[in-house]
Amino acid sequence: MSETEAPFTFRPLPERTFSFLEKTDTRELLTKWSMNGRLMAQVFFYDQYFQPYQKDDFVLAFFQDPNVVSHLKVLSSSGQWTALGSKVEKVDVKEVPCTQLSMSLFDCLYAENIVRESGYISKCLDEYVGDFIISDELRKVLLVEDSDKFGIFSPSDREQFIFLLFKHLCLGGAVCQFEDVVNPYLDTTKSMYKELLSVQKDPETKQINIISSIFKVLAYDENGMCYPSTQPHEQTFAYLIVDPLKRHVTVLYHSFGGGIF
Repeated sequence: MSETEAPFTFRPLPERTFSFLEKTDTRELLTKWSMNGRLMAQVFFYDQYFQPYQKDDFVLAFFQDPNVVSHLKVLSSSGQWTALGSKVEKVDVKEVPCTQLSMSLFDCLYAENIVRESGYISKCLDEYVGDFIISDELRKVLLVEDSDKFGIFSPSDREQFIFLLFKHLCLGGAVCQFEDVVNPYLDTTKSMYKELLSVQKDPETKQINIISSIFKVLAYDENGMCYPSTQPHEQTFAYLIVDPLKRHVTVLYHSFGGGIF
């Protein structure tokens, strides 16, 4: 689909800011985790009604829109923020389930003694998985598939957006200083999750429902993958979070690497 045929058009909303990127206490944690200055959230407005089944066309239109090409920020290999600039030809779009309305998904960490009642994370012998050193039971249950307690989170639990956010924060960047207690990870996950998502009360059942759609995205130009990076990494990610009422697309982006302050 060419830009002229794209059914959706987008414009940036630079005035929309996020407290998890601006509050001093959160920034200090992100700095400790080697994510500050490498994590970005931007909001764009779109013009037409969107349904989740249109996700592929919607995301391709997003990356091909001139306003997105010139305003969507990416981190260069030299650590500089630049505009996307690429002519995107193809996208991969994966819908991410997002139904959790509380932090109860993580109660099993306490029940299985991965996290003690005090919040202290149980330690283990060091081992390596890719770029990550595992020295506690929390990172082991997140990363080591053949570990004893990997199954305390079901495959569907692990697909949930709140789980992915938590995992990203726990793993951090290239020079991450890990926490000894779990609370900073849980508290930051909760504050980010609440700020990124939109909810609505059902007028009949009075139940609160999440109305945002979440998509994990990759974009490709003629040379291959160009977004979120040319180099794939578990901790280099981009999610598009679509609010169908406000017609907002929030981009949550992170590029794995050393700290930028």
